[in-house]
Amino acid sequence: MAGLSLRCGECGAQLKSVEEAQQHAELTSHTDFAESTEAVLSLVCSACGKPCRSQTEVDLHKKRTGHEEFVDKTLEEAKPIDLEAKPKLDTDVDMAESGEGSQEMVVPDVDKTMLSELESMGFSTARATRALHFSGNSTLEGAINWVAEHEDDPNIDEMPMVPKSENKPVLTAEEKKLKAQELREKARKKKEEEERRMEREREKERIRIGKELLEAKRMEEINERKRILELRRLEKEEEKRAREKIRQKLEEDKAERRRKLGLPPEDPTTSKPSVPRVEEKKPMMLPIKPATKTERMRDCLRSLKQHHKDEDAKVKRAFQTLLTYIGNVVKNPNEEKFRKIRLNNPSFQERVGGLHGGIEFLELCGFEKIENGEFLFLEREKVDSVILNTAGSELNSAISNPFFGVL
Repeated sequence: MAGLSLRCGECGAQLKSVEEAQQHAELTSHTDFAESTEAVLSLVCSACGKPCRSQTEVDLHKKRTGHEEFVDKTLEEAKPIDLEAKPKLDTDVDMAESGEGSQEMVVPDVDKTMLSELESMGFSTARATRALHFSGNSTLEGAINWVAEHEDDPNIDEMPMVPKSENKPVLTAEEKKLKAQELREKARKKKEEEERRMEREREKERIRIGKELLEAKRMEEINERKRILELRRLEKEEEKRAREKIRQKLEEDKAERRRKLGLPPEDPTTSKPSVPRVEEKKPMMLPIKPATKTERMRDCLRSLKQHHKDEDAKVKRAFQTLLTYIGNVVKNPNEEKFRKIRLNNPSFQERVGGLHGGIEFLELCGFEKIENGEFLFLEREKVDSVILNTAGSELNSAISNPFFGVL
């Protein structure tokens, strides 16, 4: 009895025709096929006509579409497999014989050991080759069964011919093992090379981040020294003002005592000994240097505080909001949502945009107005971590220094 399907001996797949078997072989490199009397399942959906070749496909179709009714057309579509009906084979042979074909026809490669055994049993070389070729070079028993089923074929003793491009050499078990080992070795080397490349990329990234952190730390130390010097200067001025208040208080107490004693007020010209006048030395005129971006940022924050000197809570909230904007860009430079601010946003206007100097400070950090002034946007290429870290240090100093912007 002729087979109704072809079964792959390596994965168990059932195939309707030689064409499907060839496609399966090209996709999976499986070469072990044998005829089967079991027909390929064919369940057709009554609603949409979708054919399903397994119960698994039926279950998936039901789950996806909700269609429940299927018609079993397995017996209607079952046809005997014609192993010699290879696609375009006859056409290629005719074209080769007439000299019009563009492909060279060759004898297919088969297992040499099984070919010798068949020849020793009395089969001709052509018959043995044909049997091994169409039975898939699987087993000796399969080739003998194929000969028994096709003994009456008129061309059974003709040497089969296939296009040279479709002729794949038959590998022995040892050759298959070596081929598999070679492929595994190539995959291993490729994986190792990829890992080395990724490690180099990670090392470059670590070096870059390290440099940025060192630069940020250096700028932070410089700003900290400046902050300490400024605090010391303010403390000295405060101490000087306190001494002046005490002196004035003593003068007032002294005048009050003289008044109570009935003494005339003290003449300021006689009360104090004359002090030789010391000529003040005029400082040398130094060339004026243009203000750096850091100084402009500090002046901008100082101006914001002086314009709103009676609204300390509002000023502090503005500084903290600006620090949040800068911090988000430093932490997520690739996220556009942190680099784009809508100017007419009510929250932004209340916290920063409505205050003198708020937008100017963001522009010093690299933000630019776009879309007719509707947005402030910082392009990715213009993100400068040094400038942003400097801006963050200035904001921290302005928030933590109680004397910032007082003088």
